[in-house]
Amino acid sequence: MTVPKGSVFRRCSCRDGNKRSLGEECPKLRNKRHGQWFFRIELPPDAAGNRRPRRRGGYASATEAETGLGRVRDLLGIAQEGDEETLRKIGDLVASVIAKKDPLPDVEAVRRLVRAAATVLEHPLMDEEFDEFLAVKKRSVSRNTYRSYESHVRLYLRPHLGKVRRDRLRVAHLDAMFEAIAENNDVIEQYRASGDPRKVAAVKWQRPVGPLSLHRIRETLRALLNRRVREGLLLVNVAVLVELPRAERPKPRLWTPERVAKWRRTGEVPFPVMVWTGEQTGRFLDFAVDHPLYPLFHLIAYAALRRGEACGQRRSDTFLDAGCLEVANQIVQYGWETGQSKPKTPSSEGIVPLDPDTVLVLAAHLARQDEAKTRLGSDWREHDLLFTCPDGSPLHPADVADEFARLIALAGLPPITLHGLRHGAATLMLAAGVEMKVIQHILRHSSIKVTMDLYTNVAQELAADAARRLAGAIPRQAALRPASVLGLPSGSQETTMDSREPEEQRPHNAKPQVIVSDHLGCEGAPSGTRTPNPLVKSSLPDVSGGVE
Repeated sequence: MTVPKGSVFRRCSCRDGNKRSLGEECPKLRNKRHGQWFFRIELPPDAAGNRRPRRRGGYASATEAETGLGRVRDLLGIAQEGDEETLRKIGDLVASVIAKKDPLPDVEAVRRLVRAAATVLEHPLMDEEFDEFLAVKKRSVSRNTYRSYESHVRLYLRPHLGKVRRDRLRVAHLDAMFEAIAENNDVIEQYRASGDPRKVAAVKWQRPVGPLSLHRIRETLRALLNRRVREGLLLVNVAVLVELPRAERPKPRLWTPERVAKWRRTGEVPFPVMVWTGEQTGRFLDFAVDHPLYPLFHLIAYAALRRGEACGQRRSDTFLDAGCLEVANQIVQYGWETGQSKPKTPSSEGIVPLDPDTVLVLAAHLARQDEAKTRLGSDWREHDLLFTCPDGSPLHPADVADEFARLIALAGLPPITLHGLRHGAATLMLAAGVEMKVIQHILRHSSIKVTMDLYTNVAQELAADAARRLAGAIPRQAALRPASVLGLPSGSQETTMDSREPEEQRPHNAKPQVIVSDHLGCEGAPSGTRTPNPLVKSSLPDVSGGVE
C-alpha cells in the first residue's frame, strides 16, 4: 500500500443563524488569525477492513499542521513494502493517539518496536513491565531472590513509577523516587523519637531504607530495563544513570577493651558489625558448653559456617572420620516460613576442614542424637539434619539467633550477631597468620577481593595489636626518648640522645640517663624502671598454637 499524502486545512467553530457549523466556509477565515489548522489523512484499513479517515487539529499555522502530517506519513513509511500487518499496527497506533489526543509517537521509538517484533507498537506503562518482570523472575530465580525483587517492586518501584510509560521514564523520575524514600526515612526517625505513642505505632513495622538497600532497589529496576535495552526497545537504561550515596557493606570491627568499657558505660555499640576477640569467644563457648545448641555454636566459631548452613548441615554430608564436612544444604527464611535449598552460589558450596576438638564435639553430639532417636522411636521426625529440635524437626534460624543473643546477655559479653561468630573465626585465622587465600577458601567467598575488602579493618586492628605485643615483649632497662619526640625545648635539663657524650668518650659500661615522661602515664616510676603501657595488654588470646 502506498503511503497516503493527506492534506492540511483551516477551519473554525463558528456557526450560522441556524446553528450550523461553518467549518472551512466561514468568511472570517480570510483573517489569518481566525480558526485553527488541521491535517487529514486516510489511515490503512483496520483488521475488519473498515476505512479510517482521520484528522487532527489545534495547530497555530499551516507549517505546524504540515509537520504533524509529515510525522504520520513517516510513521506509516516504517512498514516495508507489502508488510500489511505492520502497516495496520502503525495505523492502529496513530488512530489510538488521535482519539486520546496524545502526542504523536516518536518515529525512531516506533521503528525500534517494529524491529523487536512487538505485538503492540506502543510502550506500556511501567505497571505492566513490573508484572511481566516478576512473572519471568518467579520461574528463573530462587525463592528468596524473587521475594527481594517482589518487595522492591511492591514497596518502592510501582508506587512511584507504575503510571509512567516505559519510553518516557527519565532519570528525574528515579531521582524523585529516591528523594521520597529519603523523606520517609526522616519521618520514621522523627516519629520513633517523638515519644508520641500514636506516631510510634504508625511506623512500628517500618524501618529506614539504608544506602545498600537503595542500591539494591536500583539494581532491580536496572535488571528490568536491561531486558528492553537488549531487545532494542530502549536505547538507554536510565537506572544506570542515577547517582546514589556510596554504599559499602559494613566491615567487622573488634571488641577491644576500650570499646567494651565504653559499651558498659553507655550501652553504645560502636559499629554495625562487631566481632569478639578469641578470649571473648572462648568465654562464650565455656559459658554455653552445656547448652543443647552448644555443638552448633562451636561449629560456627571453629569452621566459620553461615547461620543457615549450620542449621541445614546434613548428617550425610558430615564426615568425621575424614575430619571434614561438605556444605551442600542450608535452611533459608521466606519471611518467617523456612525451607531447605542449596547454598545461594556455587562458591558457597565446598568442603570445610574440621579440627580434632570439633570432631570430638560433633561425635558426642551425634551419639546423643542417636539416643534421642532410639528413645522417641516413631515420634522422631527424620530430616537427616545434624542439628535439630528435640523431636528431630529442623531448627528455625531466627530462633537459634535469638537464643544466641539471650546467652550472650547472660554471659555479660558485648553483643554480636550469630554471623559474628563466623567473622570471629576469620579474625582468629588472620591473627594466627593464615594466608588470605586460605581464609577465602575456608569462608567460601567467590573472590579473594571479597575477603580482603571485608577484613581490611580487622587486619589493621590486629596489626596495631601486634605492634603493642612487640613493644611489651622486648625487656628494656631504659626508655630513650629524643627531645624532638617529646616536644622538649632545646637545652632541657633532661638528657636526650643528642645531648649525650660521644660513644668513644664514655666508659664502655656506662648507662645512659633514664628519661621518664609523666605524660605517658609513668608518673612516679623510679629511675631505671619501665612502667608497662596499658595499651600493651592484648585484646586477643595467645594464638601461637594456631587456629583450628
